[in-house]
Amino acid sequence: MSIAEDDIKKFERADCEQDRVFYQAMEEVICSISPLLESDERYARHAILERLVVPDRIIKFKVVWMDDNQNIQVNTGYRVQFNNSLGPYKGGLRFHPTVNEGILKFLGFEQILKNSLTGLPIGGGKGGSDFDPKGKSDFEVMKFCSAFMTELHKYIGPRMDIPAGDIGVGAREIGYLFGEYKKITSSYEGVLTGKPFMFGGSLMRPEATGYGAVYFTETMLDMEGKESLEGKICTISGAGNVALHAIEKLQQIGAIPVTCTDSKGTIYDPRGVDLCLLKELKLEKRASLEEYIVAHPEAKYIPVSEYPKGGHAVWDIPCYAAFPCATQNELTEIDAQNLISNGCISVTEGANMPSTPDAVDAFLAHKLCFAPAKAANAGGVAVSEFEMAQNASMSKWSFEKVDDKLKETMQQICKRVSLTAKDYGVEGNYVDGANIAGFKRVADAMIAEGI
Repeated sequence: MSIAEDDIKKFERADCEQDRVFYQAMEEVICSISPLLESDERYARHAILERLVVPDRIIKFKVVWMDDNQNIQVNTGYRVQFNNSLGPYKGGLRFHPTVNEGILKFLGFEQILKNSLTGLPIGGGKGGSDFDPKGKSDFEVMKFCSAFMTELHKYIGPRMDIPAGDIGVGAREIGYLFGEYKKITSSYEGVLTGKPFMFGGSLMRPEATGYGAVYFTETMLDMEGKESLEGKICTISGAGNVALHAIEKLQQIGAIPVTCTDSKGTIYDPRGVDLCLLKELKLEKRASLEEYIVAHPEAKYIPVSEYPKGGHAVWDIPCYAAFPCATQNELTEIDAQNLISNGCISVTEGANMPSTPDAVDAFLAHKLCFAPAKAANAGGVAVSEFEMAQNASMSKWSFEKVDDKLKETMQQICKRVSLTAKDYGVEGNYVDGANIAGFKRVADAMIAEGI
């Protein structure tokens, strides 16, 4: 039995179904890093793997707030502080009904390696609540954020743990959270990133993850000797922050993004999607994508119910490059086979682990340029760290400076991942390259600091 197989069996002890995605992420990493574990006995001697897969602490708390009808509501809040060997815990807060401890353990574990790949001094963590901001008034969101921060503030700080936004947590929510933190502590400090620009936020933070995924893809295609994205058809899933800004950057470089999706269906506009309309629908009206075809009847709207094959309509549209930017495990093996059959050359994960293990295996077996999330969507946390640097120095960077540093960071990550894969005999495998490079930097720091 190999080291990887032995370690997987050792750690496959999920207490409940909610840990499934965490163990999926952990299994991928263990399989990827087996060449490193077999070549350097220090990692086994210092029990790095055993220490890395267990969070430093998991904080769970009750959040009590009052809605507009004067009814008392109760939600659960979490913060998973996973590893701070490279720097303070860093990772987003997610407000969504599906949030539970297992999901946050998965996201926090991925965050460790993602943050490591940036080369910046930040550790890994994640948090959130099962609160759903959809359908809530601004006042209700504010009341919830105030109650949430009343508990969370005890465990965070600019040199301890710096949360950011994630699904359901944008500039509005970060603003409310920061206001409550300031009220409680009487301290004006960079304890949150993704803040509105007027009080310490960085320019380009909303764009960072989507832009970064495109920058990574451009570099990967160039390194692998493929044609650029200019003039090429691209398919994108999701209609949130990451998807919209990936579409925006693709249009800026001359690519043709033709799709986006939400929980109810897929928009396919072969001329290229209307980004201004998408932003109006999703950022201002918070409406269904079905309304897109009211303005553009020549486009096609495909409800989820009309594609019952075990796959998803967005991945059955011929394209040169695909960008899954919605949620975990959204792209199945059926979807992967459809993309491959339709001539797709490149797949870049904008969301966290959006491709199932079988889908990833299919991409690698067919030699697609596959960019895993922990490398390709690191742009968001990179700009968050830039915000931390601006807050610490009480300075403001221009949009151009942040954009240049983001592009440089994503290019460096791509090159580091590619070279690491080559060094360990898996050239062209960006999954193994990312996992090995990310793990090695954290592991070496853990060894250096002792136990």
